Amino acid sequence: MEKTKKNKIHKQGSINKDQDKVEELQSKCEEYLNGWKRAQADYENLKKESDKKVKDLVEYSTAGIILEVLTIYDHFKLALNHQPKEKSDQEWLEGLGHIRAEFDQFLKRFAIEEIKTVGEEFNPEFHEAVGQEESDQTDNIIIKEIKSGYKIKDSVLQPAQVIVSKK
Repeated sequence: MEKTKKNKIHKQGSINKDQDKVEELQSKCEEYLNGWKRAQADYENLKKESDKKVKDLVEYSTAGIILEVLTIYDHFKLALNHQPKEKSDQEWLEGLGHIRAEFDQFLKRFAIEEIKTVGEEFNPEFHEAVGQEESDQTDNIIIKEIKSGYKIKDSVLQPAQVIVSKK
């Protein structure tokens, strides 16, 4: 009988050790699973952050190229403003008008807008005052545009340089 009792005690101890081992393994499984989930979430966050950085880099490099094109466009507009009125019916001038229309379409495709200036109230977010002149306008109204300004969506690419009225 004592042998049976010892066997039962031995079996009970073995079962307890096995249960402890199972609990320990389950605990490790949970720990590893939680670690994997955290690593997966970190990876997803890193991927989103990397995608955003690439998108921002593309936008910044595109903005740099567009600024170069806008400089050419500004000079082109200045040249068109100085065309002789008596020669305005010549075909080559009409061709220049078509080129300007293509530039306008190009800007529209990239959601680039020219910042409104003359007659508008001065806004330091969009305008850069390069001077003031006495005028019959109320104070802080833009009376001349020195250099065009442009914005893409809600961001200013280049502020407009303007002359502001003063009384």
